[in-house]
Amino acid sequence: MRIKNVVKVMNFHSLLRVDASKREAESYRNVGDEITKIIKTIVYNKNLVLDKKVIMPNPNNNKLNIYIANDYGFCGNFNSQIARQIRQDKDDYKIIIGKKIVYNDDKVILKINKDDFSKELKKIEKTIDEAIRNSSYSEINLYYNHYNSSTSFEFKKLTLFPINFDGEYDTKNDFIIETDITSMLYSLLTFYIMYELKMCECISRAAENVIRNQITREALDKIDEIEIEQANELRKNKKEKLVKKTVENFKKISTREEEDG
Repeated sequence: MRIKNVVKVMNFHSLLRVDASKREAESYRNVGDEITKIIKTIVYNKNLVLDKKVIMPNPNNNKLNIYIANDYGFCGNFNSQIARQIRQDKDDYKIIIGKKIVYNDDKVILKINKDDFSKELKKIEKTIDEAIRNSSYSEINLYYNHYNSSTSFEFKKLTLFPINFDGEYDTKNDFIIETDITSMLYSLLTFYIMYELKMCECISRAAENVIRNQITREALDKIDEIEIEQANELRKNKKEKLVKKTVENFKKISTREEEDG
């Protein structure tokens, strides 16, 4: 009974965390969509393209992948997909978020605990900013578990750089630029990548609590099954004892009647 109460508390807390993480992620997502539109308008402005100011990666360079895993228990499947992807990407450079991912090689440039994500954001931002300014990578990708609903999540890849080009340059807007446009674009791209990373970390947090909720709910169902089996076994034993006692009483009565007769 004590174990069941503990699991119930864990199940309840996972639901609370799903809701809190979802609300935080949604607040980022609403602004994030507008930020994406604004940055694409600037990055893919026709005049900047003509002036060859658009920042395009070298396709021959290595990729940089960011992986968001989980630090806590009850999330084996959650981390297994991340670990599998990391092993597949052995030739890519990596930023790994999550202490339970034990992978390490000379291409892991940064590894932090999930709990330390907020504290280490500046370190991640510095790494990303240097990568953008030095044109170090052909792509910057993010792998994480995406929250879909209170009952499901999916493993996802999101390309953060280069920003998705929809095939049309912006010709409706022009800008008066009073600063170094290249430096400004570097800063914008770093800001965009960090914003997306923060948003996806919230979504991932919601997803990890979905699986924790599923596992604790399954555990509660199993505990209920065991309790029912135990209750049935108890009733069966009581019934057997009652039948046995009844038979013994009947035998005693029969023996007494024979003796009296």
